[in-house]
Amino acid sequence: MIDAQRQVVVAAPADAVFAYLADFTTTTQWDPGTIRTERIAGDGGVGTRYANTSRFAGRTSEITYEVTSLTPGQSIELRGVNRYLVARDTITVVPHVDGTQVTYRIRFAFQGWLRWLEPLLQLAVAHLLDDGARGLRRELARI
Repeated sequence: MIDAQRQVVVAAPADAVFAYLADFTTTTQWDPGTIRTERIAGDGGVGTRYANTSRFAGRTSEITYEVTSLTPGQSIELRGVNRYLVARDTITVVPHVDGTQVTYRIRFAFQGWLRWLEPLLQLAVAHLLDDGARGLRRELARI
């Protein structure tokens, strides 16, 4: 399993940052690997499902995410599953002296033949997170 996280601090207020990030469809704006994310069921709370199309390591894949935990204004956790991956994404938002601190944590458990490549995929995941952190800074600065 690959477990990694990035933190960013932005000047925007925590409530606005959380509202933006709790809508997982915004990944199309800040996550460079995301091609499309649409809500397919639910109201944004626990049980809400999203269909996500992403490009990672040169491959395009579909993954269905479901909100598994939500603490309004503070954190959201989603579980994504497809044939090759079980992903857990956790976004935590806390007030910071300079505005708001966002922690974006991912845990990827590759399935099938990709699990044998997991050590090699760690660098690609780190690059994806770095690009995601840059995207978060850029988009959250607009709030």
